Amino acid sequence: MSMRESTGQKQSPPGRDRLPAGGLEFVALLARLLRRPRRGDRRLPLLWLVRPDGDTGAGPDLMALLRRFLAQGQRRRVPHAVLDVAAQPPGTDVSMLLRELHRQLSLEAFGVARLRFRHYPLADWLMHQSLSFGVDAEEGRSTLVRRLRDRRGARAAGEPVPPGGDAIAVVSQVLLWLVRRAVPGALFRVAVSGRVPLVGRHYRWFMRQQYLAPRQSVTFLGFAERLTAGWRDGEQPDQVNKLLLHAFLEDLRQAYRRRLWRPADWRRTAYPALLLDHVAPGGVGHVLIRLLNDVRNETGRNDPLLVVVAGDGPPPELPEPHPLDEADEAYDEWAEALPEMRRLRRAAAWLVVLRPAAAETGPPPRGGLRPFTAPEPPWWSRRFLPAALCLVVLAAGTAWAATRWGPGCHPSVGGGRVAVELVEGECIGYSDSAAQVFNNDPGQQRLRTIQERIFAQNRAAEEVWERSDRRRPYLTLVYLGTLTGNRTRADEESYVSEREELEGMATAQYALLKESAGADGAALLRIVVANGGRQMRHAGRAVAMLAELARDDPTVLGVVGLVDSRTSTARAMRELNRVGLPVLAPTLSADRLDANSRLYLQISAPNTDQARMVEAYARQVLKVDEAHVYWTTGEGSSLTEDLYVNTLVEGLRKRFGTRITRLEEWRPGRRLIAECGYPGLLFYAGRWSEFDGFLRALRECGDNPPAHLVGDDSVNRYMANPGLRASAPGNIPVTYVSKAALGTCAALRAAQARRDEARASFLTWIQADDLLDPPRCRPEQPHQVGERVSLAYDAAMMMVRAVESLAARLHHADPRQRWEPTAVNPVGVHAEVLRQNAGQGYPGVAGLIRYTPDSGEPVDKRISLMRVERVPEVATGPVEVFHCGAADRPAPPICAAVPATGAQP
Repeated sequence: MSMRESTGQKQSPPGRDRLPAGGLEFVALLARLLRRPRRGDRRLPLLWLVRPDGDTGAGPDLMALLRRFLAQGQRRRVPHAVLDVAAQPPGTDVSMLLRELHRQLSLEAFGVARLRFRHYPLADWLMHQSLSFGVDAEEGRSTLVRRLRDRRGARAAGEPVPPGGDAIAVVSQVLLWLVRRAVPGALFRVAVSGRVPLVGRHYRWFMRQQYLAPRQSVTFLGFAERLTAGWRDGEQPDQVNKLLLHAFLEDLRQAYRRRLWRPADWRRTAYPALLLDHVAPGGVGHVLIRLLNDVRNETGRNDPLLVVVAGDGPPPELPEPHPLDEADEAYDEWAEALPEMRRLRRAAAWLVVLRPAAAETGPPPRGGLRPFTAPEPPWWSRRFLPAALCLVVLAAGTAWAATRWGPGCHPSVGGGRVAVELVEGECIGYSDSAAQVFNNDPGQQRLRTIQERIFAQNRAAEEVWERSDRRRPYLTLVYLGTLTGNRTRADEESYVSEREELEGMATAQYALLKESAGADGAALLRIVVANGGRQMRHAGRAVAMLAELARDDPTVLGVVGLVDSRTSTARAMRELNRVGLPVLAPTLSADRLDANSRLYLQISAPNTDQARMVEAYARQVLKVDEAHVYWTTGEGSSLTEDLYVNTLVEGLRKRFGTRITRLEEWRPGRRLIAECGYPGLLFYAGRWSEFDGFLRALRECGDNPPAHLVGDDSVNRYMANPGLRASAPGNIPVTYVSKAALGTCAALRAAQARRDEARASFLTWIQADDLLDPPRCRPEQPHQVGERVSLAYDAAMMMVRAVESLAARLHHADPRQRWEPTAVNPVGVHAEVLRQNAGQGYPGVAGLIRYTPDSGEPVDKRISLMRVERVPEVATGPVEVFHCGAADRPAPPICAAVPATGAQP
């Protein structure tokens, strides 16, 4: 019966289709040996097939069957080479056989990545090099070095420098020469030296293998010289051939290494095979087999090459062959005896000799002899897997990044200190550069503009510090506020307070930059802008980031802001106290906030003072003995969480007592008809965010509004918002609490007229063209300065003056000494602020700031009531009608009405 080799091929002659007795079992053994185990590797024998005596070629040719068995596999074939020794030209030696074997195995024709050789081609190339035997040995060495370098990477011929070229052409040619010649030459020298790990490993291998005593040459170049034509005549031929064979097998070993980090290594599932036919004892084929046996014994290393030899007689090392039908038993005996035979370095240690029967032939296998196909690789080593893994990692990373960052909220790639992440849709973290500007909502351009101004001044401050040779004190203050999360219209500015506080800090920074370049004692200020989220709900996460910043940057000396007095703010203060950062709050006023931090400094009067002033105003000016109080806490908050409203309501209850006849929470949508025409004090003790709805509810009163509507200091945030004021009723005057009446445009002009240097300088800065947008308090422009501007300015400058005082004491011996940021720490600066303010206090723009030694609340701080007759008229400034506390110097704590002219006392 005939056997078809493959679809569409011609039918083979009948004699070629039959197998010798035991042939099927031998093919099965061969398939088992070629199949690479999933774990580990097996030792592969040298299989020597002895042709039956008197074989005339009429019987089955087992080697021909094996060639078809290996060559006709589908898709993934066994890498193999076929060498017919009888067909080689006369004079063929071992090196020529290896060269042909290398050629065949290097082909990309087996359905897998081709085998790559590095050691053998280099050794073979060196043996084909011829060096002159002149007197000057260095000339031959230089020639070899040049050829090796050229072999390592083809050198592009550099273009000659054109005569009379300009300097740019000459420089470009020099650089081109460096790239093409000098740099590759230097890298080559490093590689062949063998002294640098991970560089030139194949050169280093030659010096560590055992053939031809490489250590006698000291360097690889000396060893390579010994391999060249003529120079190797003094070497033993067997040693040279063993080196070639060892290099060849080393390349196969490296090609078949399995490394977990390289899935492609695991796609080689079948060992390479060599079919060596017509080998005669003593011939070149037999010499190759003997050398292969010796190299395996002498190096003690396995290799992945399976060799099948066919010859007319057995090798002299093992003259008694096993019958072919006992191939399995012969292999098992060999595998068991190999360790001992190898240890004794027997000449036949790796040989398994088999002889087919002379006359007996077996039937062909049913369906023909199926070609051997390399097993499929593990699923995790398939070519698609790296791309799939990359896609999975990319998708997971993208999903993770989408939860952590987003458009307008991502780490900086252009420098600066930026640390942000998305928390419940808000960008929480900090930034000191334009790489991250908080809040991209429509209508919040002014908030973004002042951040960009601060970041530009940060760069300027650093440049000035460097130009001063770092002599000027340099400090960093963090502004922490609510910069995102408010619901707003596209034409509504919803972060007026935060913008004003940033403007105040920017003004302090600007004033310091305007100091003389030679004023080494004048400090420079860098500002980091941080976002704690709506109602400071994520202040804890922001503080954790700031704690890391403070650990890394010794210039960070305090935190300004916090905006709202809430339980979340108190938690943030406790955490800032734990990490040792002072908190300077321009507008926080809830009572007893200083209990949360021993490093807390409040700029504004506490709610106790506010309640005292409102009661005094109702009694002394309004002459009323009854009050209705409504409070709100903002969306998603409560009276327990809102410390500002909680302590204010409590203070009013204590001051008014039974004179408060109505104390209720007001919610948006609730009608206020009961307050129409009310003659007593109608006090709004809630958040500014609901005051617009409160006024609209009073619109129902028509021409019978309540007589005395007074709002707390949160209302000033509403009054600073022209968009909201435009829809307010025009017949309800509003009086509201102000913490910075001394910082209004009118008060500042009056201070300038009486030569108040501190307030006059502040007025000059806020009128400058290159600071605030728009400039404030200019005679020709109606733009008012928000009251929080002066409060934040005072907070920043108070810290700056404390640092300057410490720096003066540290550098009193050498005023031109460099500033060392680690010379002061945040706790020391806080102590210096208290020391400076213990006596006459700090003369702030918004009033005198004094502290007692055991409290962070200011003593007798100026607080006022401002009145606006028609709320929609934004161009008309408010008028101060009442105030309590000291303006410029310590005085008895009194409250007094302001004369109708508005003059400041």
